[in-house]
Amino acid sequence: MLLSTLLIFTTLQLFAADSDNEESAGLAYYELTPSIVVNVKGRAKYIRCDVQLMTQDGSNLPAISLHAPALRHELLLLLSDQDGPKIRTTKGKEKLRKQALKALRRVMKELAGDEMIDDLFFTTYLVQ
Repeated sequence: MLLSTLLIFTTLQLFAADSDNEESAGLAYYELTPSIVVNVKGRAKYIRCDVQLMTQDGSNLPAISLHAPALRHELLLLLSDQDGPKIRTTKGKEKLRKQALKALRRVMKELAGDEMIDDLFFTTYLVQ
């Protein structure tokens, strides 16, 4: 009796683990390369950042890759319009991240008909 209960419990745990893996299997990241370097306004002279785009559906990666030049262009314009001292703060970085995500989603909606990008992460962020 104890053995059969253990077998059932173990089987249920394995099934749950497989279900979790299936849900996260679609998650994918796209790295915009090379690093983005742009002059900024104010006392700081430039920002250098590396950006990773997250999508919940890995099948979106080809479209994101196809439109990467337009995405980089949008980021360059957005970053060059920033005030250097403001984007050095934690609040400033987060505000910029949200602005960038919104802008890139808009670009993907215009070019591909779907926003596709679920989140944006700065993996390197330097303002000098």
